[in-house]
Amino acid sequence: MKISRPTRSFVDQTLRIENWNSIAPYFKNLVERNIETKEDFLQWLKDQSELEAILEEDAAWRYIKMTINTKDEELSKAYTFFTSEIQPKIAPFDDQLNRKLNDSPFTSELEDDDAFKILFRKVKTSIQLYREENITLFSEVSEESQKFGALSAQQSIEHDGEKLTMQKAASLLKETDEDLRKTVFNKIANRRREDVEKFNELFNTLLKKRHQIAINAGFDNFRDYKMLAMGRFDYSVKDCEDFHSSVKTEIVPLVKKIQEERLAKLGKDKFMPWDTDVDPEGKQPLKPFEKGDDLLEGTIKMLHDIDPYFGDCLATMREMNHLDLDSKEGKAPGGYNYPLYEIGVPFIFMNAVGSHRDLVTMVHEGGHAIHSFLSRELELTGFKNLPSEVAELASMSMELLSMEKWGEFYASEDDLKRAKKEQLETTIRLLPWIAQVDEFQHWLYVNHSHSDEERTEKWLSLSSEYGTGLTDWTGNEDILATSWQRQLHIFEVPFYYIEYGISQLGALSVWKNSLENKELAISQYKSALKLAYTKSIPEIYKTAGVEFNFSTKYIKNLSLFIGEQLKELQS
Repeated sequence: MKISRPTRSFVDQTLRIENWNSIAPYFKNLVERNIETKEDFLQWLKDQSELEAILEEDAAWRYIKMTINTKDEELSKAYTFFTSEIQPKIAPFDDQLNRKLNDSPFTSELEDDDAFKILFRKVKTSIQLYREENITLFSEVSEESQKFGALSAQQSIEHDGEKLTMQKAASLLKETDEDLRKTVFNKIANRRREDVEKFNELFNTLLKKRHQIAINAGFDNFRDYKMLAMGRFDYSVKDCEDFHSSVKTEIVPLVKKIQEERLAKLGKDKFMPWDTDVDPEGKQPLKPFEKGDDLLEGTIKMLHDIDPYFGDCLATMREMNHLDLDSKEGKAPGGYNYPLYEIGVPFIFMNAVGSHRDLVTMVHEGGHAIHSFLSRELELTGFKNLPSEVAELASMSMELLSMEKWGEFYASEDDLKRAKKEQLETTIRLLPWIAQVDEFQHWLYVNHSHSDEERTEKWLSLSSEYGTGLTDWTGNEDILATSWQRQLHIFEVPFYYIEYGISQLGALSVWKNSLENKELAISQYKSALKLAYTKSIPEIYKTAGVEFNFSTKYIKNLSLFIGEQLKELQS
């Protein structure tokens, strides 16, 4: 696949963003430009879109480089410069441009087109939420939230004379030697204990600033503000609460059943905290690959077998060096696919250590990447700016669709079955965690004046509601009480988490369809991804051949389907 950077028609081809003055003339041009005809208006939109793509890609590369090496202060300064010096100056111009668009007589002429209707709806929301006094607060929140990655990246343990990242250390919790698992767990726990107050202080700072943003915008709390700011036009707070309730009633019992079966195989009445990831039959952890290059090569082959286009997407990223896969010291935790809107080829970042979970992360982020490729030809950047419920449908569906090709990594039929079973069990086990984190965030921001102690009490209460009661936390109660501190989303992207649950339901349905008619399911999946955000979320799901639905009945049916699939893997 040959990809070239598009020729710019508005912004100078050699632009380097070294200070505000390097981009200010472009904003001034857009604000002051006279628009006489519909053609003028469309060109104005295209020029604004081009500038947006360039700026977002510049910020993206600064973030990517910073997260690859958090120890390099210059990389951190480069990103902070953009968030503290450039973005605050862009905000007032964005508001002026939004108002100019909203006031244009040509806007109404385009609203019959769903893509423009959705784009203009976002613009109207931005106008509604914009407050000049929040510009500085947004910059401060962005700068503060970076500290989560830096704090997390500094965490490591010493084991057998080797310094291990938390990701590498966690992989040892799958080992069959219980003494080893216990030792490693305790080392991880003790290291986390050192930073509990730091994470509490960081979150308290973020909580206070976010609440002020909401108050400035005329809301009672940050939860209500964020529901609108995130563009949740297709579901409400009540729907989120229904999702929480449905997971408790329909998914938690299935998780408990799975855990009881694991306990029986382990010969224990209860798990210890270091038992939850080990194979209950005493088998060694799945090791699908050794290095990131092996993971990438196998993934490209696997995706090509599903659909040649899918494999070509990742092969193109490899040729362009748009991946950084291996875990290493100083690298920020987690994994992501970062869209690069101008070139149209995204970047995948992850911390691979050779585990099965890494394989799943690779195909997950690969799903996001394929989404970027399929939508890269859309005319405006705003059309490609996805709601998470759509973005995660792409990635989570790819996790499940790829399972039939995991033989690329597992030559043994037994290992292949184990991998698929682990995937389905993890999918089910993750849903209660997603719901718990989301319900916790609702409580955090509605009850914004809570104390650290009240926060801990609420988290433990939710842990009881969403848990199975099958783990013995004696002596490690504090680790359970602060386990929310490991969730990046709470610190960096508040309220961005339930989307994983909603999308998981959609992904399970996409996979269910593929078992009945693979060719049709893949075709529908690609058609949905090509839409990006030019249709409503329910319409995109419908194009993918599934429902945008998280009712109790719907969730119950999917849980039954998963139960049946797990039985087949045990046979």
